[in-house]
Amino acid sequence: MKLTGELETAINDQVALEHHSALAYEQLAYDMEAIDLPGVASWFRAQAAEERVHADKFAQHMLDRDAHPRLRRIDPIESTASDVLAAFEASLEQERVVSEAIRGLYRIAQEQGDIDSLPLLHWFIEEQVEEESTVTEIIGRVKLIGDDGSGLLKLDQELGARPGGEAPADTAQ
Repeated sequence: MKLTGELETAINDQVALEHHSALAYEQLAYDMEAIDLPGVASWFRAQAAEERVHADKFAQHMLDRDAHPRLRRIDPIESTASDVLAAFEASLEQERVVSEAIRGLYRIAQEQGDIDSLPLLHWFIEEQVEEESTVTEIIGRVKLIGDDGSGLLKLDQELGARPGGEAPADTAQ
């Protein structure tokens, strides 16, 4: 079934939103590097990579359904985070925006009777529940740590163990 109309436009919008999320996470990684928390920065880089995979997953769905994804300008990332709590609160807000957008896609697919999109959207709904839960848990832990520097360094180390968050290699020679 060819993807057309409102759902095609909405999925293409989701591709852009996922890319925007990736950039927002890259900014948070830079913010955490700036305050000497490389593990937290690594966690945000891994999250950015995951958002790019999500964008590709939506784009591939469009391509598989004979629709053509169109990249467009992405709004600049306006905010920065000066501490870990602010960074994860920004992350949670970003995830909530993405979750609502995916629920909107699901509603459109239901209205249009597009059952071919539902498996993909079900996967993303489950993914977003997990994403929000993970970030909420980290926020809770950051609040428990408070101003305890050793606790923050331990959390930094733990979050840095997440695969896929390595900083880009220095290619300057």
